[in-house]
Amino acid sequence: MPPKRSQQEEPSDFEKQRLANIAERDKLLAELQVKKNAAQAGLYARPAKRAAPSKPKSTPAKRIKKEDIAPRRTSSRLAGIQADSEVQREKLEKEYVEQKERDIERRKRNTDDLKLGDVTLKGGINGFFGSDAVLRPVAKPHERTFGEDEIKETTDKDLKELREKMSGLGIWEAWEPNRIKITPERIYSAAFHPTEEKPIIFMGDKLGHLGIVDASQEPEVSGVKNEDEDEDEEEGYPDPVITQIKPHTRTISSMHTHPSNPGTLFTGSYDSSIRTIDLQKQVAVEIYGPSDKLEDSPVSGIDMSATDPNTVYFTTLHGSFGQHDYRAPSTETKLYELSEKKIGGFTLNPVAPHYLTTASLDRTMRLWDLRKITKNLPTLVGEHESRLSVSHAAFNTVGQVATSSYDDTIKIHSFGVVPTSSAQSSRKLKVKQPTEKLESMQTWKSGYTLPPEVMNPEISISHNNQTGRWVTILRPQWQRHPQDGIQKLVIGNMNRFVDVYSATGEQLAQLGGDGITAVPAVAVFHPTKDYIAAGTASGKLCLWM
Repeated sequence: MPPKRSQQEEPSDFEKQRLANIAERDKLLAELQVKKNAAQAGLYARPAKRAAPSKPKSTPAKRIKKEDIAPRRTSSRLAGIQADSEVQREKLEKEYVEQKERDIERRKRNTDDLKLGDVTLKGGINGFFGSDAVLRPVAKPHERTFGEDEIKETTDKDLKELREKMSGLGIWEAWEPNRIKITPERIYSAAFHPTEEKPIIFMGDKLGHLGIVDASQEPEVSGVKNEDEDEDEEEGYPDPVITQIKPHTRTISSMHTHPSNPGTLFTGSYDSSIRTIDLQKQVAVEIYGPSDKLEDSPVSGIDMSATDPNTVYFTTLHGSFGQHDYRAPSTETKLYELSEKKIGGFTLNPVAPHYLTTASLDRTMRLWDLRKITKNLPTLVGEHESRLSVSHAAFNTVGQVATSSYDDTIKIHSFGVVPTSSAQSSRKLKVKQPTEKLESMQTWKSGYTLPPEVMNPEISISHNNQTGRWVTILRPQWQRHPQDGIQKLVIGNMNRFVDVYSATGEQLAQLGGDGITAVPAVAVFHPTKDYIAAGTASGKLCLWM
């Protein structure tokens, strides 16, 4: 029987080597298992196969720079090895699914009637209405292209008087624009309430918020000014009272108020719905939307005929045009595919609403007649193609159409018809006579078409329309029923102004002011009075009166 080994006896050299081999083997197996798990999770990148070594060439010897040969730390992430990779992969998959579900839920259209008290984010709504309530040009902030010098040089007495009048509009003095945060996000649409008693402005933003401001309010200063303070640093000077509600889940792209029902605001949205918002009853009701809540058919514009308060017309970013009587279900909506690409804007002719004009990403402005439908399409009266996409097409009350395009122009089309207006004649603001004068658009028979040359614009104005990614697209908007009878349009200016033009292409004003820190891209006229409102990408309101 062999003698027992003493506890203090050292292991032999052979035993030491055997234990070292076992430890090295265990370490190698552990590394291989980690790599296997990472490869199964798709996280381990196999090294590329080495090319066969080429025959060495005789090259002169090079001096080899001595480097530090101390061991360096290596990155498991760069090597494609991640600790607990299976657990991490499952965690990432779970987070991805949860985020996707949140995005779907956020974009889902809400078809329920909304009580404005439930969707009001800021301010109040009770009694809001009172009684009736290419080498692309580069923007140069605050650099004027029209001003006092141009007005002084005007030789036409009537035109000079009009320029002085429009240029004399002053920015709302109660608050600077950088303090009037009307919406939380970038403004996409704007409108005035038609009342003449006081200026009430609506603005819709990127995430479906609607901001409302009564510009007849005055600041109520609660503090006493310290003599050592500057004039702009009064104590207790409050921000304006602003109401914010959220009737839509995505961008509010368009608004409209029908003259027969001024207490109701119609809104169209990228969430594929159209709503009526009654601020007196404090309810927002969906009057149109696809039957499938997840169907994506963003509404890009809405309009209504002054003679029909029950039918809303709309366009979509998918190139469709719709006609919907909101007393009937959405399944009875008439839809026409007018373009293979998105329609960015459209309007009806205010005095002949069976005619509409559309502006499309396919670079065309088209004129349509709804009285004659052939092969599920209205009659195409004519079209004009621009060099680049057309952003908007707007009718005025004398039958002209103004468009803005990424070819940096504002075009005014008269379709061969000379607008007749006593006020225009008295001020000598007439559209140039075409070669062949046509009859008024209201007298055109159903199915009437125009030759291509008549669709060409009579007026083309150079205008920087390169808004880029962060500024809302510039769209011309006419004053619907000007009190002086002179057709005027307004459009944002990339130099942080708002431009005003006449129907003959004469610039009447370039409005600016202190506190405008961003491009007032979304600009609109009051329907009758000389009020102009504009919204910026930071959700701020600029107002001239």
